[in-house]
Amino acid sequence: MPEADGGGPPVRRTTDRGIATITLDSERNRNALSAPLRTALLAELRAAMADASVRAVVLTGAGTVFCAGADLKEVAERLAGRDPDPGAPGMGEVFSAIMDAPKPVVARLNGTARAGGLGLVAAADMAIAPEDTGFAFTEVRIGLVPAVISVPVRQRLNDRALSRYLLTGEVFGAREAVAAGLLTEAVPRAELDAAVERAADGLRAAAPGALAGAKALLAGRGAEERAAEFARMTELSESYFAGEEAAEGRSAFFEKRGPRWVL
Repeated sequence: MPEADGGGPPVRRTTDRGIATITLDSERNRNALSAPLRTALLAELRAAMADASVRAVVLTGAGTVFCAGADLKEVAERLAGRDPDPGAPGMGEVFSAIMDAPKPVVARLNGTARAGGLGLVAAADMAIAPEDTGFAFTEVRIGLVPAVISVPVRQRLNDRALSRYLLTGEVFGAREAVAAGLLTEAVPRAELDAAVERAADGLRAAAPGALAGAKALLAGRGAEERAAEFARMTELSESYFAGEEAAEGRSAFFEKRGPRWVL
């Protein structure tokens, strides 16, 4: 199992009464989707799906951030020819594992989600967050396009919300996220665990085979078609990551300044 920089695994899994809780545990980089985290997350998802005692999965994060999206330092290393883990699964593979899983996945947002982190939220079958949570598709503000995450996100957000939030990169709240279709429910932070437990109890009461069948009905397009779209979007995303605007965006991010195109 890959380790986070702190020495422990970047993802943890526990199981209680048929619900596997998978926790992103890389607080150092705000649970960013680094190669070690993607590798560990995919492994834990597959293990939960293979466990006959598991009825459903709750996906959450450690600390105050659910997931900050791509690890920009890792991206910079890869573009410089120092790929830390060329064999790691891509984001599309991780999102597919959630979307095509035979068991439901519930996203329990412990805090903020940005960019690629919203791909995890959209890929999940249900998503519950505290009312004080903030969201943003920040890609355009650092010279990128939200290509890979657009595959699950387009299935969730209504068209007007999709256009506004993907084009502006602005921060929006949990109530707006519910109205847009990104979240299932927003609750006071003190009630988060109770809300997630209600959803879990509903899944515990469902027959396993019927639950898998119902999820398959909701899946929409087939896995092969989705895989092809993820491949196209990954190629598009990489072309922007390698561009001049993205280089300026990364520099501005690391230097904590506005990029040169801001008016």
